[in-house]
Amino acid sequence: MGRFGHYIGLTQTQRYHAHYKTTGMGHLYQGRLKSFPVQSDEHLLTVARYVERNAYAAELWTRPEDWKFGSLHHWQQKTKAFTQRISSWPIRRTPNCVQLVAADFSKSERDQLGWSVKRGVPFGNETWVEHIARNFDLESAMRPRGRPRKKPGKE
Repeated sequence: MGRFGHYIGLTQTQRYHAHYKTTGMGHLYQGRLKSFPVQSDEHLLTVARYVERNAYAAELWTRPEDWKFGSLHHWQQKTKAFTQRISSWPIRRTPNCVQLVAADFSKSERDQLGWSVKRGVPFGNETWVEHIARNFDLESAMRPRGRPRKKPGKE
């Protein structure tokens, strides 16, 4: 694609996102890898469960363990890829991890995970999250994006 074609394609994309108010969303804008501090083994298992059930939650597959591009499938089937390429976890998987991955998250888990994934906020209990955010200078990730709304009656 020439320079002009690239420019036209880019502006078309920008126009589309501006019209549908989807600017900054979608697979083009998502970071390839996400990283945020996790408090404990229990919290790590929750985050791993979130990752393992992505294809299932997006309804790309009927069972999370059947998604051949996820480590859950390779772990359960003990495939060659699992034994040669997939690193072991820092903790042991629970024996019922397939059932846990298939189970839906509670609203509070879903909200907290979404916040951590989108903003890079530490994942754990509230006191620990605040402590880690302060120690690692992550307070800006904890605040909502953008300028604060004006309070009614103030100009």
